[in-house]
Amino acid sequence: MVKSGRTGLAVLFVILVINVLGIGLMLPVLPLLVRELTGGAISSASTIYGGLIALYSLMQFLFGPALGALSDRYGRRPILLLSLFGLGVDYLLLAVAPNLWWIAVARLVGGVMSASISTATAYIADVTPDDRRAQNFGLIGVAFGIGFVAGPLVGGLLGALGSRVPFYAAAAACLVAVTVAYFLLPESLKPESRRPFKLAEANPVGAFRVVARYPAVIALIAVYVMTNLGERMLESTWVLFTAYRFDWGAAEVGISLAVVGVLFGISQGGLVRVVVPWLGEKMTARLGLGVGALGLAGFAVVTTPTMLYVVMVPYILGWGLVSPAIQALVTRAVPASQQGILQGTMSSIMTATGVVAPPVGATVFGYFVSPAAPFQFPGVGFALDSVMFVVALALTLRPSFIAVAEMAKAAPEGTEVPAKAE
Repeated sequence: MVKSGRTGLAVLFVILVINVLGIGLMLPVLPLLVRELTGGAISSASTIYGGLIALYSLMQFLFGPALGALSDRYGRRPILLLSLFGLGVDYLLLAVAPNLWWIAVARLVGGVMSASISTATAYIADVTPDDRRAQNFGLIGVAFGIGFVAGPLVGGLLGALGSRVPFYAAAAACLVAVTVAYFLLPESLKPESRRPFKLAEANPVGAFRVVARYPAVIALIAVYVMTNLGERMLESTWVLFTAYRFDWGAAEVGISLAVVGVLFGISQGGLVRVVVPWLGEKMTARLGLGVGALGLAGFAVVTTPTMLYVVMVPYILGWGLVSPAIQALVTRAVPASQQGILQGTMSSIMTATGVVAPPVGATVFGYFVSPAAPFQFPGVGFALDSVMFVVALALTLRPSFIAVAEMAKAAPEGTEVPAKAE
């Protein structure tokens, strides 16, 4: 990697940490704010909370390809600046929201502007040689790890001062990230690698038609869809489950998410750099999915906080290996001029799972803790998540996935798996 690439990665890493810090600050308190504004029971608030997450994901789905295509035309740097500023506006709206309608508007803004992670992925693909991509994609996980160690912990503590305080802190974190990016982040996309912006491709359907020409994308999307369905359901019910099962508040939830952050940092910052060169991307993905399925099944039946943390360790360490391995395969499948639209499309398709999974997970949870349920099973969502991961693991055994992995492995550095003819 050239020196400018290393410099860009270092600055990008700092920006991602600050960005994720802002996200982590508000995570422990957003469900509690929804419950506060509704004034209802946890079962009804959980349904509303799931709907708000779905609204955010819907905006990601609709606008992800457009921002990705814009980054292929104008570069990664301006899109990162735009998305970070938009997230800051989202947090400010949440901080002053007097009712649920304001929260819904804030989630709309945040969803539209939530291109920072997918654009960062394209940035890494721009400046990283093929054989180092899995390891460098792990930097995103490390940034998430650091952000989710400090963010939820501080957010939980600030939440004790008031339900709005963490949102102001998150907005301030975005302002810092925008400032760092504006003054220090170099552009990664070379002028000769840019492509014209086409309105017909700046939507989920048109963008999918572009990337669907590459066989690797189709094979890997199926795995991504199943794992993201499971992970989105887990995220949408974590606060609800722990509040119901263990009577946790914002501080306890913040601590648990901080532990998740530490484990993700270990997995994607350390383990991935050992396991991927040893096993290869294909076997690494399978290992992570298998361990993840077992971990989710364990979450479904835990009865004490100690059991929860015992299950959490192997689950996060294993699941953390999957995304870098899959990302390394899929980014080698398209040319540099289409990395932005690829990441925007992948983000759009995966966030479509966020439209379905959170309301389903939250509603199922609410039902199985209500008096109407035939039996009490607060961990039902995690059991369903485990099934999703088993299906994803089965998909990696299909010939299409194996062929893609072998083609990517055999391709010389700097080449892409060919697209299908128009």
